[in-house]
Amino acid sequence: MKFAILAPGTIAHAMAEAVSGLEKVQRYAVASRDYGRAERFARQWGFEKAYGSYEEMLQDPQVELVYVASPHSHHYEHAKMCLMHGKHVLVEKAFTVNAVQAEELVRLSREKGLLLAEAIWTRYMPSRQMIDEILESGVLGTVTSLTANLGYVLPHVERMQNPQLAGGALLDLGVYPINFALMAFHEKVKEVHAAAVMSPKGVDWMNSITLSFEDGKMAVLHSDMLAQTDRQGVISGDQGYLEVQNINNCEEIRVFDLERKMTARYQAPEQINGYEYEVLACIKAIEEGKVECPQMPHSETLRVMKLMDHIREQWGMVFPCE
Repeated sequence: MKFAILAPGTIAHAMAEAVSGLEKVQRYAVASRDYGRAERFARQWGFEKAYGSYEEMLQDPQVELVYVASPHSHHYEHAKMCLMHGKHVLVEKAFTVNAVQAEELVRLSREKGLLLAEAIWTRYMPSRQMIDEILESGVLGTVTSLTANLGYVLPHVERMQNPQLAGGALLDLGVYPINFALMAFHEKVKEVHAAAVMSPKGVDWMNSITLSFEDGKMAVLHSDMLAQTDRQGVISGDQGYLEVQNINNCEEIRVFDLERKMTARYQAPEQINGYEYEVLACIKAIEEGKVECPQMPHSETLRVMKLMDHIREQWGMVFPCE
């Protein structure tokens, strides 16, 4: 599969590291608005071609799958550009700025018969199946509640602070606790209560979100770009609970009984860096003629985007690009 990267920023380097270890991937092209930047990236990671414009790369008939690594504010524009040029596309999370944009991309993907996938890596990792199997085993009994958090000290990251780039903790960090909850609890969300501490520029520095589900379950979530958190996820039932060490890239899963005694411990499998799983899922889906990946189907991407739209409505947080 001839793989291309659109916008060689920080996260694109992590993706390049991942695909460098995959036999199924041919590191073919990278595009930046600055040719020098693209050329340096291509040389560093062994990509065959560098382009000084996105359009020029997308006009290359050899490009098959494009990874969109630009800021959130530009995902819609760049993913649409890829689809219009007949390219399969893997879009970095958060998928778009809002659900309206996401719905348009999904419609276009299905209309053109092209794969469109969200690069929310936790959906594709083997640890996700491990968690599901523990929940399905019944060892926790009847599961009713969940907590999850993700926080890093990121006030120096301009993209995170800039409303023009759809910054804030929610779209960049909060998307992980939300996905953690929705992967475990599949019923429809009945109520959403969310609070945020806003920056002077009008983006959320930190937030707290409570989701109540129609079947009576509850998830309490937190994300923060001013403080380092333990990144832990806990799923609780009437016979015990499990802890996920690092919901952003699971390191270990621990199971406890009612006496809080550890009864099982599972290590996450060895990996390149975790990004490889979403690429392999995309390649498999393309080979099977699918327009979405079963690990993160369009319905789930839209579910997350609609939920984050609702949360931002409660805060009155609107981005200039909307």
